[in-house]
Formats: sequence, structure tokens, C-alpha cells
Amino acid sequence: MARARRNKSYKLAQIYDRRSREVPFNAEIAEVEVDNPLALDSGERILAIRSVRGDPLGRLHAHHQIDEAQYRGGRAFQNDWERAERGPQAVDTTREYVDGTGTREPVTESQRQAVLRLNRIERELGTDGAALVHDVLVLGLTMDQVGQRRAVRTQRWNDYFARRFRECLDRLALIYGFATETGTARGGRRG
Repeated sequence: MARARRNKSYKLAQIYDRRSREVPFNAEIAEVEVDNPLALDSGERILAIRSVRGDPLGRLHAHHQIDEAQYRGGRAFQNDWERAERGPQAVDTTREYVDGTGTREPVTESQRQAVLRLNRIERELGTDGAALVHDVLVLGLTMDQVGQRRAVRTQRWNDYFARRFRECLDRLALIYGFATETGTARGGRRG
């Protein structure tokens, strides 16, 4: 009896295919290229799927509405904001309860540097630009929601906020060193 032949040869790349075949009904996802954590050689990249549902910056980058420098500048701003923020702290249940008043932890050097960068960014972007960047990158608002917060609900205002936000991202890319001054003038008028 003859042995059945396989039509397909084994490919090692298909063995390690970990992409999800089924996504939730209301998922907003985008494919991104990341470093391969299982790679033997450095620099190997794989395709991964990430959720952009609650991430306006990731959604803009996935739809190619902002470039890599703007994206990295926005992520650096978010990183500085998280580092500088000293919000509610978790209760340490391993420590002895005394009177409920905890001592404040000292400000670290990285927190101090993050606050200094955020202060410089606020001076460079101005009050309106800093508020717009905060609304989108920290609070995660869309341009429509930004307009609703400012009591302007027309498409013209949404377009203005989107243009102004991209200008602010250009400035963030310059401040954090992801772009140069000549790289930001992409044929647009600088004012």
C-alpha cells in the first residue's frame, strides 16, 4: 500500500503562530510589529495584535494618522505623567496599624525630572495645547469628547482640535528628541 503524501511542508514559522483567531464582538484591534521575545538572534520582529479601544494615541498610530516620532513623543509624555503623578496609594496591610496617617514617601529623582519636563512642555505648548494634550493622552478623550467638554460640537471644531493635537505631538517629539526641527515642517505652514 502506498504511503499518502503531504501537500504542505512543515514550516517552523507556522508552529509558533499565536495570533488569536476569534476576537470579541466589540474589539478594536491593530496589528503591530514588535521584537520577538523567543528570537535567537537580536532584531527579529513578529506581528502582534494590540487593543486600541481605550488608547487614542495607539488608534491614531495604527490608522497612520500620526508618524512614529509623534507616537513616541506622546508615549514619553504619558510615561512622564505617570511617573510624576502621586495619586492615591495602596494600603500596606503588612504594616502595623497605628492611627491611619501614613508618612509621605520622598520625591524620587526620576519624579523630579519628570515634573521638570512636564513644566517645560506646558510652557512650550501653552495653556490650550497642554490642556488638549492632557485631555487626549491622560484622560483618553476623543476629539468629539474634547469638543463637548469645551461646549463646541461642530465638525469644524473637531478638525481644529485634531490639527492642534498633531501640532502638539510634533512639539513633544522635538522636546523628547524623537524628531528634529527640519523633520516637523512636513510641507505645512508653521505659525
